[in-house]
Amino acid sequence: MTMYSNVRVGDVAPVFNLPDDTGNYVNLGALRGKRLVLYFYPKDDTSGCTIEACEFRDLLPRFQASDVLVFGISPDTVATHQKFKAKYKLTFPLLSDATHYVSELYGTWREKSMYGNKYMGMMRTTYVISPEGIVEQVWEKVAHEGHAAEVEAFLRGEAPPPKPDPRKVTATKAPTKAAKKATKKVAKKVAKKPTKKVAKKVAKKVAKKVNKKPAKSASRKPVTRATRPTRAAKKK
Repeated sequence: MTMYSNVRVGDVAPVFNLPDDTGNYVNLGALRGKRLVLYFYPKDDTSGCTIEACEFRDLLPRFQASDVLVFGISPDTVATHQKFKAKYKLTFPLLSDATHYVSELYGTWREKSMYGNKYMGMMRTTYVISPEGIVEQVWEKVAHEGHAAEVEAFLRGEAPPPKPDPRKVTATKAPTKAAKKATKKVAKKVAKKPTKKVAKKVAKKVAKKVNKKPAKSASRKPVTRATRPTRAAKKK
């Protein structure tokens, strides 16, 4: 499976400096010594992004218990972030990447397509960064629902098994010649069994009829010239 992200597991996370929803700047380099979750999302107050944000909000105590910081990043402005955060009572910082600089740096700002129309937009992507600034895990094309729990499970070392890539699922192999012959033989045997039973029944019926015929013919007296009445006898 090809990755669109410019940042892979084992890479040093690119340093950035972005304003959060309060207008204060967050410098990634200054956060060394802390384990981080950076999740890139397309737009504030849209259905999928709201579900994802609220799930991170609800699980934030677990992240905090593990001394992990959570940051959401989108192209929205600081003002939009403030409204979104207040509306849903979000309890973690939202960073504004209005110029797409950081998104392009990480490779999450990509060409997308909808109803045949192509446009540039944010790919829903999440990174876990170690206290040393090394990328521990990357999730691409994130399914918003249940993702926060997936990330939290990874941080606890209990990550669920990865979902199989549909493009890598092997198709069922075509049957070999030997397999085809074997199936044909079995089919013939199955087909012959009922016909044999029917044939036996028919044979029994025919045998009964044949045995009955000579018995009937034997009971009748054969008509010969000697036994036939003459015309004179008939006249009498």
